[in-house]
Amino acid sequence: MNVIETLTQRNAAFAINGFSPGLKILPSMATLIIGCVDPRVDPVDIFKLQAGEAAIIRNIGGRVDKVIFQTMAVLRAVAQAAGKDVGAGWNLVVLHHTDCGITGCFHHAPELLAKYLGVAVTDLDALAITDPYQAVAIDVSALKANPQLPGGFTVTGLVYDVTTGCVEVVVPPALLRAEPALIG
Repeated sequence: MNVIETLTQRNAAFAINGFSPGLKILPSMATLIIGCVDPRVDPVDIFKLQAGEAAIIRNIGGRVDKVIFQTMAVLRAVAQAAGKDVGAGWNLVVLHHTDCGITGCFHHAPELLAKYLGVAVTDLDALAITDPYQAVAIDVSALKANPQLPGGFTVTGLVYDVTTGCVEVVVPPALLRAEPALIG
């Protein structure tokens, strides 16, 4: 059996036994997770998420970049079109991990990595590519520095250890920034 046959058979079983037609477009846990594409670090698996509980954005290294900000802006527009909003009361989780393949790219193809991340090669060190603990803190800081994001997000930075299966809270949950007081 080839991969597509395997996937379509699994989908047929899912459609019969696991499909939930009542899921909403916005996640029930009001949670958005930004993580790496590494198959060892699938948030659905490591957090035992149920269908519809969280929205997940994955890229190389799980890094916060301009594409993440663009994606978040579109997600907010989708929510607003549905009469909802994304921000206050929502959780924003940045998930990095140990033994990330991005470190190999850092050492063996820095020009490619710099281009992907939209920085100069000389700026790669400032992104702490080889240290997921520093990198997650840098990415949380990038989120906090973006005035376009709603301040009411609760943002957290986590690092998943691929050798133990455990996550560590590196940046404890905190409001992205205080929302301005309403005057009226």
